[in-house]
Amino acid sequence: MAVTVTLAPGRRSLWDQPVAIAVHGLAPAQRVTLCASLRDEKGALFRASARYEADAGGQLDLARAPSLGGSYSGVEPMGLFWSMKPDKPFWRLVKRDVQTPFPVDLEVYEGHDPQPSKLLAQVVHERSFLRPGVRRIPVREGSLRATLFLPPGSGPFPGIIDIFGIGGGLFEYRASLLAGHGFAVLALAYYACEDLPKDMEELHLEYFEEAVQYLKNHSQVKGPGVGLLGISKGGDLCLSMAAHLKDITATVTINGCLANVGCVLHYKYMTIPPLILDQERIKITEDGFADIIDALNNPLEEPNRKSLIPIEKAESCFLFLIGLDDHNWKSEFYANEAAKLLQAHGKKKPEIICYPATGHYIEPPYFPMCVVSYHSKVGRHVIWGGEVRAHSMAQIDAWKQLQAFFHKHLGNDQITHPSKL
Repeated sequence: MAVTVTLAPGRRSLWDQPVAIAVHGLAPAQRVTLCASLRDEKGALFRASARYEADAGGQLDLARAPSLGGSYSGVEPMGLFWSMKPDKPFWRLVKRDVQTPFPVDLEVYEGHDPQPSKLLAQVVHERSFLRPGVRRIPVREGSLRATLFLPPGSGPFPGIIDIFGIGGGLFEYRASLLAGHGFAVLALAYYACEDLPKDMEELHLEYFEEAVQYLKNHSQVKGPGVGLLGISKGGDLCLSMAAHLKDITATVTINGCLANVGCVLHYKYMTIPPLILDQERIKITEDGFADIIDALNNPLEEPNRKSLIPIEKAESCFLFLIGLDDHNWKSEFYANEAAKLLQAHGKKKPEIICYPATGHYIEPPYFPMCVVSYHSKVGRHVIWGGEVRAHSMAQIDAWKQLQAFFHKHLGNDQITHPSKL
């Protein structure tokens, strides 16, 4: 009997959708090694493997069988995806073209050898970023360099602006996946994209105000206000937008700061300086990487308060998603101080969800954890924190939490769910 691999819901699914993996036609209690691999659009290889043993009937179901070792251990139905590591050191998995899927090679090998060689079965699983019917619309209106994703249907839909951190460019993968859940999402670049400034030396909040008005006034977007979603530097930009701009109803930050960081921020008559990063407080790990968690000055102390974001001026509701092992900066401290400022001014207490053993880059579900990568503002490779399994589980929960928050506060009457592709 030939060994075969079955996938449910099928050989193609959305990236944020779990897939059930089973192997059939094995001998009773047969030992096998399962391997998963993919190449990103720059050719970098990501891989994971795990050792399993078939049941008495020669079947192997990853939803029930424990991994006996390898990239992970225990019962982890999606472990072959979230435990992937890059062959290229210090590389982060990023989807650059959401119009094409990531093909993931799944292979079954005989035995538990460290380098198994006898291939028993293989299958390619395509992980997509666009749910059928989601529309991708490049936006080049006024100063904006962005992409709008609209869900299937006639709308109108709750609108969200999606902003990433330091690194520049236009990242669409989170926005495209969110659109599959019933949101109109504007993925917004703010530097290092086409004719935008190549460096993040200074930013103007008027650019982000233009994005708010574009989305708010779109015929497919449900008002009266819009939502904001930002990670890292994108998080503090979202807080600045909520504090200074109108029409912001709900704001989600993922490991953001309570101060303006990384560059000068201008808005009308105001110039907001960046919070100073003290190079002398950067620690170097045994592996030679930078640990920058203590490098930023405290924005609550003078003279640093000029960089503090006046979050108490905001009319938005807030959700802070926090990795308790974030080594970029003290995200939990900033979230708690934001809560104090809001409540001291009679505003609603923000929701704060903290994830133990979770690092800085909380991505959509099943993205491999980024352990170390280059930080352009620090000028060297830095550690981001987190333990692989805990971080991966946090990504799954955070994805559900931010959707529930936006559904609640933006009033989505057309909640949708990923379907088979």
